[in-house]
Formats: sequence, C-alpha cells, structure tokens
Amino acid sequence: MQTEAKLRILFLCTGNACRSQMAEAWTRHLKGDCIEPYSAGVVPHGLDPRAVKAMAEVGIDISRQQSKHADAVRHLEFDYVITLCDDAQGACPFFPARTKLVHKGFDDPPRLAAQAQNEEQAMIHYRRVRDEIKAFVETLPESLIAK
Repeated sequence: MQTEAKLRILFLCTGNACRSQMAEAWTRHLKGDCIEPYSAGVVPHGLDPRAVKAMAEVGIDISRQQSKHADAVRHLEFDYVITLCDDAQGACPFFPARTKLVHKGFDDPPRLAAQAQNEEQAMIHYRRVRDEIKAFVETLPESLIAK
C-alpha cells in the first residue's frame, strides 16, 4: 500500500509573530496527518506573547515556536505558500513555479489591540483571529485543491 506524501504549506506573514504562527500550529494540530506546515515572515520580529496566550487558551502551546525569516525555509519545496496579510502578499519572496501562491487575509491582532483599554479588550482581537484561522485551516487541503 502506497502512502501519499503530505502537502507542504508555508504560512507567510509580515512579522511571523502572530497570524502565521497560529496558522502553523492549528494546521499541525488539526491536519498534521496530511499537511506539513511551516511559517515565516518577510520582516520577522519575534513571537507575540498574546498569540501564545490565545493559543494556550485552546490547549495549543506555541511558546517554543520561533519567528523566522522566509529565507530560513527557502531550501524547502512548498506545494503552497499562503500569505495571511496584505503586506506579506505584496512582499512575497520568489518561490519556484510549481509552488502555488494563495492569499487569505486576516486582521492584524496587534494593530487592533493597540487601541484596547485593557488586556481583556486586547485579547478579544487575538481570540477572534485565532478562531477565524482555525475555521480556515479546517477547510484545508480541500479548499486549496479546489482553486
């Protein structure tokens, strides 16, 4: 019996601090049997502590994940590169022709949380985007193959 190779997906965001980290973790958690997920940024700036907190609330520990530049995974071949923010979509590095580029934008929790009156209000944005990313990941890989 032949086993199929997992799809290799890179989630790309500007800072690889929040959305792409969540997407990588959700994919590993929900779709690890059929997808090998990675995340990176075009200008990485460290793991967002509120993203760590939001994911911990649903039982997923991302505290050991590392924020990394897209160059750090350039040696890997990806079936799909999914940009999660408009900035990353515009600054997406070059990938081989066989790599399919997909854009699925999500709001930027740190930007929205900057106007929050307190920590609980700030976390509302992180939780909403976390749950939206989960809902997107639940459609994988079928939603990509249909494109």
